[in-house]
Amino acid sequence: MVELICCGAINWDINLFVERLPRPGEEVRVRVIERVSGGTAANVSVAAARILGPGRVAFIGAVGDDDIGARQLRILEAEGVDHSGVLIVEGVESGQAYITIDERGENEIHTYFGANLKLTPDRLEDPQRRSLIEEARVAVVMDPPLETAERLAEMSKEAGATVIWDPGVYVERGLKALMGVMTHVDYFVLNRVEFETLLGTSDPEEVAEKVAELREDLKAIIKMGASGAALCSAGGVTHVPAVPLERLGLRVVNTVGCGDAFLGAFAASLVEGLSEGEALRRGCAAGAYKATRRETRGSPRRGDLLKLLKRWGTLGE
Repeated sequence: MVELICCGAINWDINLFVERLPRPGEEVRVRVIERVSGGTAANVSVAAARILGPGRVAFIGAVGDDDIGARQLRILEAEGVDHSGVLIVEGVESGQAYITIDERGENEIHTYFGANLKLTPDRLEDPQRRSLIEEARVAVVMDPPLETAERLAEMSKEAGATVIWDPGVYVERGLKALMGVMTHVDYFVLNRVEFETLLGTSDPEEVAEKVAELREDLKAIIKMGASGAALCSAGGVTHVPAVPLERLGLRVVNTVGCGDAFLGAFAASLVEGLSEGEALRRGCAAGAYKATRRETRGSPRRGDLLKLLKRWGTLGE
């Protein structure tokens, strides 16, 4: 039975590993090229499925009727993700992302959304997608078109699901443009830079105040990278520190996809009935684990996550 759905982008990632990121107009040598499945929403669905197990997570999105699209569906199936809600669009290329990653794990991303933009609100009413929406206990809405995000959040809320929204690139449209979706959201998730852009601050206490002004029962989650994560609401701020990787003998290799691993683990924890604090902690551990892996979908499987949580706990933090 599907208990968690995730909707948004699925892309084919072309990862370019370099010594350092180029300055404007500069050419740098690419040391390694990797071509792998990615896209924030698809990454989240895989991260959650690796924790919850096969058949409990479904991905809703769109791919083209091309080789990339067919490959993406095979990969989702192999990961235990239900892809019956994926729309296949004729005559349109599947989404693709070109990602440059330096030796410190820093990155820059250029995305061609392609078929991702074809998931319109009316397609959510198709039987295969509606049944998934009505079945899920938790819905993670990422970056489908805004009107689709609003309709999905509304449908999920009507079905009694907990709704998590990470709008990603749509932050640049401003707060007014996001308010339609925000009406139906339980958890609103962004990183520090995105909160700065949207609310003018990433200070957890200030974010808590501003979010409470928008809606008293709305909760915001700040993804803070090496500083962990913070849950902000009218009730105050809960902060979970980052995993001290160096103290565990681990090092950062690639930060692309860390936020997706965090969100997948957080959502999976809510499905399992864990507290918000524990869900945040598991999210931080999953994001840290992913940072030590080169692949975009380097999120941990359940056993790996529990092992890292245990090691983290021995440090007394």
